[in-house]
Amino acid sequence: MKVLVAMSGGVDSSVAVALLLDAGHDVTGCTMKLWGGASDTGCCSVADVDDARRVAQQLGVDHFVFNFGEDFSAAVVDPYVADHAAGRTPNPCIECNRSLKFDRLARRASALGFDALATGHHARVEHRDGGWRLRRGIDAAKDQSYVLHMLDQATLAHTLFPVGHLTKTEVRDRARGLGLRTADKPDSQDVCFITSAGGRPAFLGERLSMTPGRVVDGDGREVGRVDAVELVTAGQRRGLGLAGGSEPRYAVSVDVPGATVTVGRVGDVLVDEATVEAMSWVGGPVEGPVEVQGSAHGRPRPARYEAATSLLRFDRPAPRVAPGQSVVLYRGDQVLGGGTIT
Repeated sequence: MKVLVAMSGGVDSSVAVALLLDAGHDVTGCTMKLWGGASDTGCCSVADVDDARRVAQQLGVDHFVFNFGEDFSAAVVDPYVADHAAGRTPNPCIECNRSLKFDRLARRASALGFDALATGHHARVEHRDGGWRLRRGIDAAKDQSYVLHMLDQATLAHTLFPVGHLTKTEVRDRARGLGLRTADKPDSQDVCFITSAGGRPAFLGERLSMTPGRVVDGDGREVGRVDAVELVTAGQRRGLGLAGGSEPRYAVSVDVPGATVTVGRVGDVLVDEATVEAMSWVGGPVEGPVEVQGSAHGRPRPARYEAATSLLRFDRPAPRVAPGQSVVLYRGDQVLGGGTIT
């Protein structure tokens, strides 16, 4: 099979190339050039592109760089800024997978005659009962199925996750055995277009007019101040300008037009239900009992999904997920689909 491998410059995609070669596939590597601005984190730096190119040389495969910068700005960066301006908390890595890796790049792969697109994600694709299933990676601590919940049947039919059946330790051991330069490279943890030096405040400060705001309790009494309401996330505890020594309080809601953050105690950030929009399904709509995960490595919580009302009803009160964040529905280790909290 002719396979195009998306190489981020990390150890997982490096080993993915090696595994596919071992399996006898005709492999070509590629790296997406997405961000033209400063980058010292994530997978968009010049060093990451160079690491991917050097690994491809080591393994004896061709390597291409595709410039999708305009697509990335339109589909990921601009919505990221707009969501913060509206008091929502976006998930740019999910949008990058949805719009760039498994859309723009997948279409490029098809146009170039490749049979499949492979990545280094820790997840598994399985063909059973005439359909495709998306499952968690074997290594629970590194599972990345949460950020892949938007993949549908047509996409999964041409997608490979070669390292999904390996633990991270096994991946690094294989990389060391092959002498790959990425064997001990740290995992990417941050948003690729946010620098470690300036962080989110500096990035958004160049693109938004930040709004200083009041922090109030449930009765409307002012208890603190923040420099920018756009930077506050529901569930946040630190950085709210609250007096020390009192019972912990958390951001419950963010009102950007009203320049107000409302805080509450731990019980106030627990909810019985949540409304979800823009649902996508791996194999078709599902109702009834599910397990809901509200962050990349969050704890799955039992709930029921009601399609008619787009409601998730939790079996027990669960921590509030910030508007704009994704929730992913599972049954066991199988991904059913996901959507965005309103």
